[in-house]
Amino acid sequence: MGRGAAVNGNGRPVLPPGALSAITIYRQPEPERLSRTGLAAALLGWVFVGLLMAGGAVGGGYYLFLEQRVSDLVATTPDVVIAQKQLDIPPADQAATALVIGYDKRKGEDAGAQSRSDTVMLVRADPTSDSISLLSFPRDLLVDVICPGKPTYRGKINEAYSECGTTGTLQTVRGLTGLSIHYLVTVDFRGFRQVVDSVGGVWMDIDRRYFNDRSGPSGYATINLQPGYQKLTGYQALDFVRYRHTDSDLTRLARQQLFVRALKEQVKDQLSGTSLALTVPRLVSAISKNVEVGRGGGKKVDIDLLRSYALLAYDLPPGHVFQSSIDGLEGFAELTTPIENIRSAVQEFTHPDVESPDKATAVALNEKPKQAAAKAPPPRETTITVLNGNGVDGAAADASYLLGLRGYAMLEPPEGRSADAPSFDYFETEIAYDPAQRGSEAAAEKVAALFGTDEVLPIAPKIAPLGSGAMLIVVVGQTFHGTLAEAPVDKTPKKEPPNVEPGAEAALPILRERASKFDFKLMVPTVIERNSWIDQEGRPARMYWIDEPDNKHKTLRLTYRSGTWANEYWGIQMTDWQDAPALSERNHARRIKRRAYELHYTGPKLHMVVLRHGGASYWVVNTLRNSLSNETMLAIAKGLRPLGARK
Repeated sequence: MGRGAAVNGNGRPVLPPGALSAITIYRQPEPERLSRTGLAAALLGWVFVGLLMAGGAVGGGYYLFLEQRVSDLVATTPDVVIAQKQLDIPPADQAATALVIGYDKRKGEDAGAQSRSDTVMLVRADPTSDSISLLSFPRDLLVDVICPGKPTYRGKINEAYSECGTTGTLQTVRGLTGLSIHYLVTVDFRGFRQVVDSVGGVWMDIDRRYFNDRSGPSGYATINLQPGYQKLTGYQALDFVRYRHTDSDLTRLARQQLFVRALKEQVKDQLSGTSLALTVPRLVSAISKNVEVGRGGGKKVDIDLLRSYALLAYDLPPGHVFQSSIDGLEGFAELTTPIENIRSAVQEFTHPDVESPDKATAVALNEKPKQAAAKAPPPRETTITVLNGNGVDGAAADASYLLGLRGYAMLEPPEGRSADAPSFDYFETEIAYDPAQRGSEAAAEKVAALFGTDEVLPIAPKIAPLGSGAMLIVVVGQTFHGTLAEAPVDKTPKKEPPNVEPGAEAALPILRERASKFDFKLMVPTVIERNSWIDQEGRPARMYWIDEPDNKHKTLRLTYRSGTWANEYWGIQMTDWQDAPALSERNHARRIKRRAYELHYTGPKLHMVVLRHGGASYWVVNTLRNSLSNETMLAIAKGLRPLGARK
């Protein structure tokens, strides 16, 4: 690993040689593996897998249809063609990053004006970790706007597009993040709607009631959505992701990232089902007519690249779509944050912690790490003492500081002893571990990767007295030059008590009134988040049918509003639909007191807990920004009791 997030860009995460598993119809040489990313190309990649699944004459005909349509994805408008020349060439066999720009074409009196960018998002696909990362930028974020041929000025990030076009947005995002960008994906909102409609709509969980019937030049866009799990049309999905009437830009970004995950699930479900023959032409046509893809080096998106996207998309493990956010934002019409928060978000974006759901579950449920030899304890449980083995002043202090930033528990030598090793002739940095401490060797291997060394060995008697009982003793050698390799950002939340209180009375009258209309038992949430109450201003309970192609499912949604966070809502969904698309992406299943729970994560945050009972499923759904702690989510789920059986 090099410093992939650094402004000077020296170094990138490298994929080792080898080939991905491939889906083939007949025997032929394995295709060369390519780097992969970008929402539009990923969607076409899923289409490609569908073609392979179709097989025979139909599959061959679709293949030719797709091959012809792929050429339409290339950059054609002058604005995107110019910007494409500024892209970095995608390195072979490595992670790649795309800049996705969603814009609206103005109508009426403003038809001749430059369109506005409503969405600025980075998408990164990494075959080494089988992950896709998303990083969205609030449109009101104040940044240094970089425009070709104009002085750099301070303005909102969406001004880069309206004032300077695609090239301005590309250069502004690159200057802000220091990242190499290999692809451009531009789509207008007409295309957005058509893509959604081409797959028959998108199943999404709507957190609350959205309603506004006033529009026009001085008003917000109209919207009319009910809470609960439902299929949205293209117009409804666009209304949902663009809504910003009564909440913040940050909540809006959370809706957009929720949509990306839902669309991925929907496309994959469509291409695996019987509607493949109808879905493929509509989807490909919608993308090719409304999406432009620029690729670094001026190369076109071809069939081989789409096959590479397809393999990544289909093999992606549950929960491996990670969304990063910029913390510490302040302001309302104009948002600001220290540059350190931008760097932290970029670091998390480029190095997602794919083990975060596992670690978060262990913390929330008080599970001890399994005794697998290769399982390292988390950094906060790994104590380290650093010694100077190269004679460079401050080397041990620098290494200790950098490890502390990574979350390791740093110790100092015993009082009265210096941090110098017995000698200064260490060339390679040495990572010594205490065999008596569980997981110490695995922890040493993990730390050794940060220093780029293979010197991992048990603690020797000559340095043991200087370690203060630490699990690891790091002796920095001449190969240490004041930096550590990049590593996944450990965002594992600390253990905290559930923030809940008794709350059955909030929903009990509503449930009793409707219980006779359901063929399955309704569940009473006996505990709720401490600062929440049933959403009396919106729609506290919604009883409705979910129309699925082969069946109808009776459903009840309870909506709770939190008083801690402005306009944040969480909910409980009750339905007899046991195989809804949203239920297919679980990370873990745990049995707690004779009940089986399914845990669905977004990174380290528990987004949904599902309980199945008596032919029905009960979902506790977090807020859009996953504001409820993991422990709180679990406590609410464990507190669900069948109506009439509360204790």
